[in-house]
Amino acid sequence: MSGIKLFVGLGNPGSEYESTRHNAGFWWIDHVSRDNGSKLSMETKFFGLAGRMKSGPHEAWLLEPSTYMNASGRSVAALARFYKIAPEEILVIHDELDLPPGTAKLKQGGGNGGHNGLKDIAAQLGTPNFWRLRLGIGHPGDRHAVVNYVLKPPMKEELQLIEENILDSAKLLPLLLEGSFEAAMLKLHTKKA
Repeated sequence: MSGIKLFVGLGNPGSEYESTRHNAGFWWIDHVSRDNGSKLSMETKFFGLAGRMKSGPHEAWLLEPSTYMNASGRSVAALARFYKIAPEEILVIHDELDLPPGTAKLKQGGGNGGHNGLKDIAAQLGTPNFWRLRLGIGHPGDRHAVVNYVLKPPMKEELQLIEENILDSAKLLPLLLEGSFEAAMLKLHTKKA
């Protein structure tokens, strides 16, 4: 089974969004890129910040679309087509309202749960069959408050949980790169309560 060749973090570009919950995917990519010594630079043909990373015998792309969340698919599809990366070799890292801060879930395919970034990526790739790493940010409790909630920074305790979550899930990188998804899911989903 093929491993992940493209890691996509979802978020909104611009300093006013940098610390908002909706940018948890960008935070994940930033952490991996720092940890790995990979440089992200603006790639206009891919509509985002992109960089190569190496880990052991594996190489992959890191991508942060600069198209705003609801047009993320344009960026993902551009890079995936250019390098002939199949949807099954793509992992999209995004904020997840339905999980509490500090919780992450890995899955392949499925619906988009109202997440506009996922919706656009599935539309642009022509399939929802890419992998997702869902980083819990919690829910405001009222669906009318969601937009305001995701575009605000998390509270200090929440931020700490989200950051720990990013560190923990980023440790799965070697498994994701080699395509050991079952092992990665087991590790992620059974971590200490």
